[in-house]
Amino acid sequence: MRTTYEQASVRLYHLDGSPEGSGAQTLLYGTLAEALELAAHQPEEVQEGLFIATDNDVVAYLDLLEG
Repeated sequence: MRTTYEQASVRLYHLDGSPEGSGAQTLLYGTLAEALELAAHQPEEVQEGLFIATDNDVVAYLDLLEG
């Protein structure tokens, strides 16, 4: 993720990949700090489908935690 400062504008969304899923659902437009806080409070099964998008990159929430 190229944009990494806490106040970066991001979109936090959940991508439901199941056959009957609803596609991408935006949970937040806000700062990276806000997105990380909200994502941390989601259940594990939701966290698996979370993505954070900046103006120049997209990263899976769980991949961001590992890095």
